[in-house]
Amino acid sequence: MKLAYRAATAALICLCSCNEPELGPTDDPVLARVHQRELRLSEMEGMFPERATAADSAVIIEAFANRWARDAVLLWESEQHAPSDLNLDRLVRDYRASLVRSSYEEQLVSAKLDSTITQEELEAYYEATKEQYQLEVPIVRCLFVRVPYPTPEEASLQDLWNNGNPQDTAALADYTRSYAEVALLNDSAWYSLDKIAQQLPEGTLTADNVNSKREFSQQDGTHRYYFRLFELKPRKEIAPLSYVVEQARRAILHTRKREVLERTREEIFEREARRSNIEFYPPNNRDT
Repeated sequence: MKLAYRAATAALICLCSCNEPELGPTDDPVLARVHQRELRLSEMEGMFPERATAADSAVIIEAFANRWARDAVLLWESEQHAPSDLNLDRLVRDYRASLVRSSYEEQLVSAKLDSTITQEELEAYYEATKEQYQLEVPIVRCLFVRVPYPTPEEASLQDLWNNGNPQDTAALADYTRSYAEVALLNDSAWYSLDKIAQQLPEGTLTADNVNSKREFSQQDGTHRYYFRLFELKPRKEIAPLSYVVEQARRAILHTRKREVLERTREEIFEREARRSNIEFYPPNNRDT
């Protein structure tokens, strides 16, 4: 680190000889000044790579000083236009309290949140809230493969694709691991139709023609494509649980997190009330 600092100092000397800024004490020179605020070299401690040369350090110093000056001049301008009744002490106090509280809440959630979600819980949540999971785009359950053209072992791929036996499905998966650029072979998974269409030549597969093109293979100058449709759910239908399962998980965990925090806040409040550490002082009743 001393070597890096010496390189930074050398770089600063070089910059000073070119720009001749006013310097402070030689052991901690001023890098920039905006009104009464100063940026000194010591404030950049730890920012220089261990093997940085003087030239490297000069670039780092110049870039950092430029950013600092822009921030400092905006702060100065903000201070000139701050409302006369702005209570900075209160703002700082409230912000600090918010940071401390947020940090503690994260600790509480980490320690108390049960992140295990059973299939039964997922299904119950989905049944209760599924109206909010209307599809914004069509989705499909399908098989899709994209391989380069000319296609390696094309006859073998064609046989594996057409047979559809469980053994052939496993062999097809082996083939695609070796040769395919895209392979979607889980016939129970749902995919956005748009994402499938993006893997095909433009206009090949759309919401308007997908029902008439339930199975096809085709090629262009660079690829060969295989598509087989099992099921289509159009836009505005309710999405199946398997398609929105991660959204459902996040929603369940968010609800649990809120419940953990609310319960813990109440427990802390009641504990401190029992200890007589909470007092309320109602205003004096006065005749009006």
